[in-house]
Amino acid sequence: MSSGFEPIGSETKWEGAVVRAGIERFRFADGAEVTRDKVWHPGAVGILALDDDHVWLTRQPREVIGAAASLEIPAGKLDVAGELPPATAKRALAEEIGKRAENWEELLVFYTSPGFSDERVWLYLATGLSDSPEVEVDEDERIQIVPWPVGKLDEAIDQCEDSKTLIALLWLAARRGRGERS
Repeated sequence: MSSGFEPIGSETKWEGAVVRAGIERFRFADGAEVTRDKVWHPGAVGILALDDDHVWLTRQPREVIGAAASLEIPAGKLDVAGELPPATAKRALAEEIGKRAENWEELLVFYTSPGFSDERVWLYLATGLSDSPEVEVDEDERIQIVPWPVGKLDEAIDQCEDSKTLIALLWLAARRGRGERS
C-alpha cells in the first residue's frame, strides 16, 4: 500500500459504449474506508499538430455541453483493443485531419478529472506533417479542419474550452514565449 490506500471493491451502476460509471471502495492504511463515485474511461490521446505556419485544430459539435463548434486539437479514444497510445495518436491524426507526421514527441500525460474519473490523456507533438493516404472517417463525426495561424495562438486559447486543447495550446505558447523553435 505505497499510496496509503488500496481498492477493496467496485460496483458498476451503468455501462455505455465508451464509459462505465459506478462506485469504488478504498481502505486507507489506518483502516478507514471510503466510497467514491467513479467513471471508468479507456483513455485518450491528443495531438498538437504543428507545421511552420499553423497549429492544426478542429471544430466539431459537442452536444453533451451544448457546443455547436468546439475548438479542439485532433484527438481519439483508446478504444481499439491492444492499441498503444502512440498508435492511437497516429490513427486519430489521420482520421480527424487527414494528416500524418514524420516526428512524434510525447509531451505530457495527465488525468482530465481525477476527482471522479480515471480518464488519462497522452498528449503528443506531431511535426513534419504531410497528407495521409485515404482513411475511413467515422460517419457520426462532423469535423471541420481548422489550420490556425501560429501567430494568432492567443485567439485560439481565448476561444477554447476543451481541457486537452488548452493544455496543448498553453504549452505551445510557453514554448514560443521562451523563444524555442516550434
